[in-house]
Amino acid sequence: MSDDKKVIFSMSGLTKTFPGANTPVLKNIYLSFFYGAKIGILGLNGSGKSTLLKIIAGVDKNFQGDVTFLQDYSVGFLEQ
Repeated sequence: MSDDKKVIFSMSGLTKTFPGANTPVLKNIYLSFFYGAKIGILGLNGSGKSTLLKIIAGVDKNFQGDVTFLQDYSVGFLEQ
């Protein structure tokens, strides 16, 4: 398979609810990132962008669903 068709990251059925919250901040998210893709995440304040990035980077592991990386790939995450 050529590199540009290779899925290096996938997320399926991801749901994240913070303790004490009635509704999830992320609900049933499905994503796949291909090798070489440029990804942007847009949304209003409080919509879950930082939470999603923390899950993708492996900083937050308290969620429901599956997150999978292709071997030998990783994500860096630098908080402001």
